[in-house]
Amino acid sequence: MFMLRKIIISNGLVFALAAMMPAVAAANYAQHPDVKQFINEMVNQHGFDRDYLEEKFARVKKLDNVLESIAKPAEKELTWKRYRPIFVTNKRTEKGKKFIHNNKAVLERAEKQFGVPVEVIAAIIGVESYYGKYTGKYTVFDSLTTLGFGYPKRGTFFKGELKHFLLLSKEENIDIDTMTGSYAGAMGMPQFISSSYREYAVDFDGDGKRDLWNSMPDVIGSVANYFSRHGWTQGDSVVHQVDIKNTSIVRKKNSLKPYAMLSQLESQGVTFNEKSKSQNLDKKQLATLLHLKGKKGNEYWLGLNNFYVITRYNHSVLYAMAVFQLSEKLKN
Repeated sequence: MFMLRKIIISNGLVFALAAMMPAVAAANYAQHPDVKQFINEMVNQHGFDRDYLEEKFARVKKLDNVLESIAKPAEKELTWKRYRPIFVTNKRTEKGKKFIHNNKAVLERAEKQFGVPVEVIAAIIGVESYYGKYTGKYTVFDSLTTLGFGYPKRGTFFKGELKHFLLLSKEENIDIDTMTGSYAGAMGMPQFISSSYREYAVDFDGDGKRDLWNSMPDVIGSVANYFSRHGWTQGDSVVHQVDIKNTSIVRKKNSLKPYAMLSQLESQGVTFNEKSKSQNLDKKQLATLLHLKGKKGNEYWLGLNNFYVITRYNHSVLYAMAVFQLSEKLKN
């Protein structure tokens, strides 16, 4: 999903570089041996026209700033103290409440069908694209080709996404020259990568297409379906702030996946606040103990299964926490 590279603050507004015009360089990818092999695969295994692909790859623009951005995503550079104010803001909250008001019937239908709360669906769209305002201006075909054949560290992954992207263009009858997204190839209001688009996007407005750019029902239904398919448990809580007596139990690196029962963590000195105690949590369920550096210092949280599900959308504790806290503000 969406990965933030750098934040530019101008006149009080925050913009992601993923939503700005890219710097480009000339490159004839059709002549690259690896690209020729890729074209052969798409022709022989998936029925693409060779001339069509050769012509498209010959016109691809190499995006040098995409290669710079992918190496330093904000989720790895920022602390929670700096990350939270980007996404959990009064403006984003107020816009989110309007979003819920304007799309209430569709959001409630998605919650009923998939079991994912209205506020969580809205928070995802709010964090990913500011409720559809910033969906990215990079040509996805250029971005994925640049990364697939110019970023060896994750070349296999991005070549796979390029394959899914071309298949998606056939399935949804979309012109690859006009499909835009983030620098990493995430698309539409929910910022789905190509493989996720093919696997989890749904036609929620019944028009026979899955359109994550222009159909708000498809966007809302697809986000809810993604969470449902990744194991969201309806009615369960997400994460709880706690106190700890012994910092030695805190792992050096936050684990996304729950690894210890609540009863075990409590026996090690983890204590819940009164609000968490009142929710009658099942002490046998698994949780992950998280350490964040917040505005007022160290923060400790217990992430439960639904928190882990949010990290399946973007593999970042900071991202999941921002989505959760924004969703909580949307309830009030």
